[in-house]
Amino acid sequence: MHDPWLMRWATGNINFHRRDVHPALPRHWRPTSGAVLVPLCGKSLDLRWLAERGHTVVGVELAERAIHDFFAEQGLAFDRRDGELPAFAARELPITLFCGDYFAFRGQSFDAVYDRAALVALPPDLRPRYAAHTDSLLRNGAFRLVVTLEYDQSRIEGPPFSVPADEVRRYWPDLELLDRTEARDDAPPKFRAAGAVLFESVWRSRA
Repeated sequence: MHDPWLMRWATGNINFHRRDVHPALPRHWRPTSGAVLVPLCGKSLDLRWLAERGHTVVGVELAERAIHDFFAEQGLAFDRRDGELPAFAARELPITLFCGDYFAFRGQSFDAVYDRAALVALPPDLRPRYAAHTDSLLRNGAFRLVVTLEYDQSRIEGPPFSVPADEVRRYWPDLELLDRTEARDDAPPKFRAAGAVLFESVWRSRA
């Protein structure tokens, strides 16, 4: 599973990367402080958005290329720390990105998790393990903001994968569905070419 992901970063085949902050953050994010976990973070601008609003942000990303691109594009100097997973820490903002397999990341507890591109990046057989591992990294009562996609997988296969609402509720029954909109502009080219209709759903912890 790892090799295709690393190859996409190496070749610049990263249509999943957004060039702006995801609109779910300014609309639906609630916490004003605390440590936030961002699994499979890539070089998302969302990392900086969270850090500039008072959070200590920790991302986990498999591709070291993505991490270096993030710091370069954001104009942030960083320091590297070796460990089970190498850590790259920004000097000017509270952002640390760990490089390696998300399932090998452990030893920290978080007040919130923001998942825009992690759950949908994983095939069905890995998603229960992902959900359980994420839960193990969160403190009791942690805030969650999760973005998923739904589409007809008989037309085209992921990634990103379709994650039905019932599956999300099975992992996290305390989440509420806030938005479900057709993702016309954000759909990757392969979905448009296949004529697949892509819906994006935003889930959040209940008040």
